[in-house]
Amino acid sequence: MNVPLTQPVPLHLLDREFMVSCTEGEREGLLAAASLLNTKMRELRTESRTLGFDRIAVLAALNLTHELLQMRSRMTSRDQEILQSLGLLRNRLEVALNESVQ
Repeated sequence: MNVPLTQPVPLHLLDREFMVSCTEGEREGLLAAASLLNTKMRELRTESRTLGFDRIAVLAALNLTHELLQMRSRMTSRDQEILQSLGLLRNRLEVALNESVQ
């Protein structure tokens, strides 16, 4: 079995460096995720200078997770609306086809 080669990637979060190993195909996504997390952590640090690194990291993770769950919920609602609209359209097409056949 081929195991993908991993390489260490330096990630910077609030002026700290973390080395995380990933495959070449994961590198771009990892860097984008770290950049977003760093941005959220900096926003939290600006809002409250008294928070420590660990607390800022947890709050940023919670905020990002909350945003993700909200987006998933909206996507589920949209998917249901689309399915309902497609069902109505299919019914209209069936009626129109049946009328044209008669």
